[in-house]
Amino acid sequence: MMPSDIGPSHVFLVGAGPGDPDLLTVKALKAIETADVVVHDRLVSPEILSLCRPGVQLIDVGKAPNNHPFPQANINALLVSLAGRHERIVRLKGGDPYVFGRGSEEVAVLRDAGIAFTTIPGITAAQGIAASTGAPLTHRGLATGVRFVTGHCRAGHELELDWDGLADPDTTLIVYMGRGHADEISRQLMAKGLGGDMPVMLVENGTRANETRHFATLATLAQAARKTARGVPVLIVIGRVVDLADERAALLEVAQGKISNG
Repeated sequence: MMPSDIGPSHVFLVGAGPGDPDLLTVKALKAIETADVVVHDRLVSPEILSLCRPGVQLIDVGKAPNNHPFPQANINALLVSLAGRHERIVRLKGGDPYVFGRGSEEVAVLRDAGIAFTTIPGITAAQGIAASTGAPLTHRGLATGVRFVTGHCRAGHELELDWDGLADPDTTLIVYMGRGHADEISRQLMAKGLGGDMPVMLVENGTRANETRHFATLATLAQAARKTARGVPVLIVIGRVVDLADERAALLEVAQGKISNG
């Protein structure tokens, strides 16, 4: 359903992608450009917010680790309230609304309230970072599958993940929001048999102009995580495909004497 087709009070649940505005879908861009009000998360880049039309109402409901000034229940209630006062409401989320974005919870509230909505998917951070770094999510002979998990949990609690299933050398493991639990992630995976020499890549601000990459091993993951900047999105990639990342592959060729480093 496109913006010209909607009736009164329609909510667009829009995936903003990993940060680069050029990675927005055409449908997402149209929804953003025609919105009356935009309710956005903390990780939506300023470049994407600048695409909103002049005078649009911007409402920041962003959360940070252990800092949730706008609880999810309040966001749900806000969307219902806005739908009673505006025609086109965009709920703008980083990445994809249905990948650790709690989009399905918001959709359930809208559906129960009888409010029309459209979900517009976005490129999730794992896909964007795979493209920008050159590290594929799967690769024949290196990774037959990929798993997405969240490395975030309530303060003071340990992560409740399928550690046995995740410690698979033939699977690429993508950890969202895992910076604060890097030590636990490393320890649990090695305890379940994943080798400490498994390649790891941590990417800050993926796909953006200030993207930064850190290469490590599973054994040194915690040390590498401490080098990343606080307050910025960090994605952790664990698996043999990391060796195919552009920078990592070049370093390996130098180490193996295939090319000169001079």
